[in-house]
Amino acid sequence: MKKWITAILTLASINTFALTVDEIVEKANQVAYYAGEDGQADVKMVITDAGGGERVREFRILRKNTGEGTQKFYVYFTEPADVARQVFMVWKEVAQGKDDSRWLFLPALNLVKPIAPGDKRTSFVGSDFVYEDVSGRALWEDTHELTGETDTHYIVKNTPKNPDAVDFSEYTVSIDKETFLPVKAEYLDKNGKLYRRVEATKIETVQGFPTVIESKVSDLARGGHTVNTFNNIKYDTGLKEMIFTERFLRRPPREATR
Repeated sequence: MKKWITAILTLASINTFALTVDEIVEKANQVAYYAGEDGQADVKMVITDAGGGERVREFRILRKNTGEGTQKFYVYFTEPADVARQVFMVWKEVAQGKDDSRWLFLPALNLVKPIAPGDKRTSFVGSDFVYEDVSGRALWEDTHELTGETDTHYIVKNTPKNPDAVDFSEYTVSIDKETFLPVKAEYLDKNGKLYRRVEATKIETVQGFPTVIESKVSDLARGGHTVNTFNNIKYDTGLKEMIFTERFLRRPPREATR
């Protein structure tokens, strides 16, 4: 009898602490995109095509949390000359059914170009990353299913609620059980074939936050890949929200250039 009571209490304890798939996905989203009240990093992007040719982009990314799940991002390019002074800015929304706002400043044309919601899956400055990768995909856009577990990772399948708006049929994310950092995402095309992989290839703890130091996107259909290396990572620097406005698209703040 005592053994049965112990077993029941143990099972109840396990169920109490078990997470739902939505809780897992929410925690992973917080860890991946919301560390600290703000953050910044210098990024070196190396784009390698199927033939082995390389192109390099360098930029600084600034991010500030502005409300309950809302954020603003500012990406300022410094190298090479053909993209220098270009700016990509995002105002991230979390409201159900509300799209993020995105802008691109093209200095050669002195033009601020809004990025339509339908373009968020297009290439980010000619790389294998897409615009949506920078600030993340809204959780409400997909249904989530816990399809497996290992000793160290949750495996979550994500299916778009509006399949016509994206270039994939589903994607699976591996989430570290200890840190809740997403470490790999694999995308299937409309025919169910694996065509894209996003990986966190180097991870370190910065100011107490698990942080991706190097990430890689592989185009498995056409060949080629892009690697982002992050340096000078800082959290809770006191960034002002005024930085993330159209005024500073044409005239970058010192936080983006120093």
